[in-house]
This record gives sequence, structure tokens and C-alpha cells, in this order.
Amino acid sequence: MVVKSHGKHRRTREKLRKVTRTTVNQYFKDFKIGQNVAIRIESASTVSMPHRRFQGLTGEVIGKRGRAYIIKIKDCNKTKTVITPSEHLKAV
Repeated sequence: MVVKSHGKHRRTREKLRKVTRTTVNQYFKDFKIGQNVAIRIESASTVSMPHRRFQGLTGEVIGKRGRAYIIKIKDCNKTKTVITPSEHLKAV
């Protein structure tokens, strides 16, 4: 029998579909602390990819850790922090 997959990319056929080509500038975006950003997962870059439940959510940049940004978002009634590089973020 076939064993069902339970990986982190499970059920993401629509969420991680690429609409446009990735440009090099996408990897060098710079955000300031306090700026609002939307999480848009770039499926070509799987390193430090945020979880699929955060796709499309907006939050505020509260800090920087290395080349990644710390984003504060509201998920249901909880405040959560997501650490992700700039290729998965879009300015709002």
C-alpha cells in the first residue's frame, strides 16, 4: 500500500503555485522596523520558508536577525512571530 505523505509541503498545490518569474531584486529587498509587510511564500526558495498557514497574512517588522526579518502577526486571537528572509515578504 501507499504511505500517505505528511511533509511540510502537503496540500500546497494551489498555495505555492508560481504566477510570475522570480527576479534577483526580490532577494535584496530591505524593510524598516515598523513597516507593514505581507507574507507571500516564494516556492523557489525553500530555505527558511514560513509555514503554509502564514501565506497571505500581514504583519509588522519588529526586528532583523541575520538576513531574515522578525514579523509580528496576529493568528486568530494570538500574536505570533515569524522569522523569514526578504524573498518571502512583500511591502504593503
